[in-house]
Amino acid sequence: MAEYHAQNKAKLISETRRRFEAEYVTDKPDKYDPRDVERLQQDDNWVESYLLWRHSIVDETLKMLDESFQWRKEMCVNDLTESSIPRWLLEIGGIYLHGYDKEGNKLFWIRVKYHVKDQKTMLDKKKLIAFWLERYAKRENGKPVTVMFDLSETGINSIDMDFVRFIINCFKVYYPKYLSKMVIFDMPWIMNAAFKIVKSWLGPEAVSLLKFTSKNEVQDYVSVEYLPPHMGGTDPFKYSYPPLADDDFQTPLCENGPIASEDEASSKEDIESDGKETLETVSSEEQITLLKKINLTEHTSKAEETEKVDSKMKAFKKPLSVFKGPLLHISPAEELYFGSTESGEKKTLIVLTNVTKNIVAFKVRTTAPEKYRVKPSNSSCDPGASVDIVVSPHGGLTVSAQDRFLIMAAEMEQSSGTGPAELTQFWKEVPRNKVMEHRLRCHIVESSKPTTLTLKDNAFNMSEKTSEDLYLQFANSRCESDFSTP
Repeated sequence: MAEYHAQNKAKLISETRRRFEAEYVTDKPDKYDPRDVERLQQDDNWVESYLLWRHSIVDETLKMLDESFQWRKEMCVNDLTESSIPRWLLEIGGIYLHGYDKEGNKLFWIRVKYHVKDQKTMLDKKKLIAFWLERYAKRENGKPVTVMFDLSETGINSIDMDFVRFIINCFKVYYPKYLSKMVIFDMPWIMNAAFKIVKSWLGPEAVSLLKFTSKNEVQDYVSVEYLPPHMGGTDPFKYSYPPLADDDFQTPLCENGPIASEDEASSKEDIESDGKETLETVSSEEQITLLKKINLTEHTSKAEETEKVDSKMKAFKKPLSVFKGPLLHISPAEELYFGSTESGEKKTLIVLTNVTKNIVAFKVRTTAPEKYRVKPSNSSCDPGASVDIVVSPHGGLTVSAQDRFLIMAAEMEQSSGTGPAELTQFWKEVPRNKVMEHRLRCHIVESSKPTTLTLKDNAFNMSEKTSEDLYLQFANSRCESDFSTP
């Protein structure tokens, strides 16, 4: 069944590409941005997102691609940068990305009270929407966003139905598959009629994605940690510019010690609790041996540390999916799979492979630094070599789909040292445009149910399942729904 779905998907993608080239591009090559046409031929996920939104009907998909690509060229989407947007629009804080909903989808905030209907500024506001969505789409290929339409303190002068319709079209035509839901907060009664029109624009397929909420209901979709106080939340975030509001990745707890410039978040208590957790994972005999070693010396040599990591690695299978970046190949490509408490597999593995001819420095950051231990989190990788990074929840804290990890990498000169001091200086001086970044989401794999496992063969082997076994199990279970309607 899974093989059939994969073959059918590949067939539809191939047909869409062939027909779009023959029926739309050949006669009018200047109609679209050539970068979009090229991407369509190379990016399966992009083609699939249009097919999914049009229920795998190729004729409808082609019409949607035509409209979307024309808009992308008209708005110069591929060339939109921070400097394309008037500074005052970025400073006001009416549109930005920040935080996650309970399903792990990024929150796209639209603070309507900051919007004033004005045709002179409409194009710039549309460009700001496109800028954020394109920026997000390039980072999180295919991962939906939740739009937070905040109507609190909104007056009649802020209501601009043309602008609302543009936002709806962005998700219906220009960024299909990217809308998880649209949370409408604190809508004044005077706008009831207006949002009946919005429902008609969305159409019957997507109208269920509208969630009308007050302070009581909004927490059904977003936890208090990502809600501002006026929504009943505890998020201390206050918008300011510059810089752009982003994911706020920070240095996680780590066993090899963060580099000096990033050590502010670490404390003696963290180190002590890390030590206790390490002792709890080994047998009593190993604990005694370990305590003796601690008494003999306070520092373990790098060779001994490497040996310890290597021995732990035997318990892991390498992830199969690979993101092929210009400096590093990163595996897994998109999601870190953590087992549930019942499955017993708490740790997961990231594998970095240096594909350059120079040493590559790397850092691992996360949106939840208090939750995770990462080993190593700041180091370097020799040309052609691979580094295994172990990520484990810290202190019994629960993995969340809202959590994200960021891999940062940059090439070093051959003469550069790779010690803590050299790495600290390197990251201070390396130009931003020389840094490769890749983001990973977290996914929790629930324990297997009897319908998917034979109890006789597997009931006593659950603790031996690795994170990759869980990944494969989850991937297989998802195959049948690959082409389900959004």
